Amino acid sequence: MIALAGLLVGIIAGLVLEPAVPAWLQPYLPIAIVAALDAVVGATRALLDGVFRDRVFVISFLSNVFVAAVIVWIGDLLGVGAQMSTGVVVVLTMRIFSNAAAIRRHLLKA
Repeated sequence: MIALAGLLVGIIAGLVLEPAVPAWLQPYLPIAIVAALDAVVGATRALLDGVFRDRVFVISFLSNVFVAAVIVWIGDLLGVGAQMSTGVVVVLTMRIFSNAAAIRRHLLKA
């Protein structure tokens, strides 16, 4: 319940304050969001499988975002930032769909 309240407060604060994302951070934000979604969907799968651990979720969440951002940053340094972003998004999206399929199989027994 606390998580839902925090989510609601965050959404309302974002709508009211309308924060601006700095230009230097803009290439990394979509990657961070996809990495965070991967961690959340993975945590949902772990919860349904009965093996969820909050510490593992937090570490997975932070490390996914950090590693994805570092990969894109290195790609920017090499001049291939867009290609690295695409690669990161493809890999993380494949993981999201794999976990979503496992969640569907668990919930629908199909």
